[in-house]
Amino acid sequence: MISVAWRLTIILLIVALAAGAGALLDGYPGAMAAMLLVLIGTVLRDSLAISRLIRWLRAPDPARVPNGAGAWAEVFYRASRQLRLWSVRVSYEESKLQRFIEALQVSPNGVILLDENNQIDWCNATAAQHFGLDAQRDLRQHAVHLIRNPDFVAYLQAQQYHEPLHMHRAGARGQFTLSVQMFPYGDQQKLLLTQDITQLERTEAMRRDFVANVSHEIKTPLTVLGGFVETMRDMPLDESQRLRVLDMMQAQSERMRHLVDDLLVLARLEGDPYPPTEQGIDMRSLMVQFKSEALALSGGRHQVFADTRTDLGVRGSPQELHSALSNLVSNAVRYTPEGGVIRLEWDAVFEDAQPKYAEFSVTDTGIGIAAEHIPRLTERFYRVDRGRSRESGGTGLGLAIAKHVLLRHQAELLVHSTPGKGSRFVVRFPAARLAAAADLGRGEALQAA
Repeated sequence: MISVAWRLTIILLIVALAAGAGALLDGYPGAMAAMLLVLIGTVLRDSLAISRLIRWLRAPDPARVPNGAGAWAEVFYRASRQLRLWSVRVSYEESKLQRFIEALQVSPNGVILLDENNQIDWCNATAAQHFGLDAQRDLRQHAVHLIRNPDFVAYLQAQQYHEPLHMHRAGARGQFTLSVQMFPYGDQQKLLLTQDITQLERTEAMRRDFVANVSHEIKTPLTVLGGFVETMRDMPLDESQRLRVLDMMQAQSERMRHLVDDLLVLARLEGDPYPPTEQGIDMRSLMVQFKSEALALSGGRHQVFADTRTDLGVRGSPQELHSALSNLVSNAVRYTPEGGVIRLEWDAVFEDAQPKYAEFSVTDTGIGIAAEHIPRLTERFYRVDRGRSRESGGTGLGLAIAKHVLLRHQAELLVHSTPGKGSRFVVRFPAARLAAAADLGRGEALQAA
C-alpha cells in the first residue's frame, strides 16, 4: 500500500530529475517540459487508481467495481472476478456447513464438541436432551460443571477413551441409560458422542430371560422323565404302576413338544411381519367353534355363552387368527374357578353407516389380574402365578404368539381386569381388516382356482 507522502516524494523526485535534465540539455527545454508533464500525469493517474483500488478493497462489492483505463481496467476486472468466485465458494461452503449441522441436529445420537479446556463449543439437540443442557446458554461452559456425574468426571480425567461409559440418568420419561464415548481430535479438542441404549439393555435382558426360561421349561420335564426312566429300570412295577408312570412320562413329553411347537411358531411370526394368506373368515362359524372348544375344555365346570351381533368377517389367516383367539378362550376356561361364567362376543361399531372397527371379546368371572401385571402379559414366559400356570398346562407363550398374530393383522389387544372379579380380553380389528358377509369365502375360492 503506497501512502500519499510517498507518492508526493516520487513526484518531486521526478520533477527534480526533469529540472536537472533540462539544465544539462539546455537545447531541449520544450521536449523536457513535455516529458515532465507526461511523467507527472502518469504518476497522478496511477496514484488515483491505486487509491480507488485500496478504498474498494476495504469493503469490496462486485456490483460497484471502480472504473479504470488500460492496465487498471484489467486489474479491476480480475480483482472483481476473484471476489465473485470467492463469494460463490464461501456461500457453497457455508451451505455445506449448514447442511452438516442440520444433519447432526436430527441425529438420534448426541454430539458435543469440547475445546482443549473441556468447555462446550457446540452440541446438538439430542445431547442437550440427554444431559439437560441449553444448546445456546451453556456454550463455553465447562462440561464437568454441567454433567455432574462422578463416573463421567473420572472418565474425563482418566483419558482412557477406548471403551464407552454407561451412565444411568433420570429424565422426563423416567430412568434411561446412556452410552458415552469420547474421541480426541485436532489440537486437544474432543468429540463426545452419546447414545440412548435403554431399549438395547431391555432387549438384552429379555434375551437372557428368554434363554433362562426356555432352559428351565425344558429342564423340568426332562428331569421328570429321567426320574421315571430310572424308576422303571431299577424298581419292579406291576402293570397298573407301569401304565401310570408311562402316562406321566407321556404327559411330560407332550409338554415339551407343545413348548417346542410354540417356540417354532413364535420364531416364524417374529421373522415374517405379514400374514401368509388373505382370506375372508366367517366369524359366525368361528364363534360356534370357539364355544364348542370352551365347553370341551371346561368339561361342564363353567357356563359358556357366545353372542354374535354382526355378520362382518375378518380378512387374514384363518389358522393364525384361530390360534390367537382360541388362546384367549382357553385362558378364560383355565383361570376361571368351577361354576364361573365365560362369555364370547363378536360385535362391530359403525360410523356414518360404515364399520369403524369390530371387536372379539372374551369375558370371564375368574381370578382376575392385578394392574401391574397387565402391561407384561404378552411377554414370553411371563406368568402372573407360575405355579397355577404350570398346573393348567400352559407353556407361557400363548399370549406372546397372540400378540404377534394380531400385529400381523393390524389388530390390538385390550385387557380390562379386576382381581377377584374377572377379566375381559378384547381384540379390536380395524375397518381395513373387515369383510362383508358377501365376500366371505372368496379368498378360499381364489386359492383353489
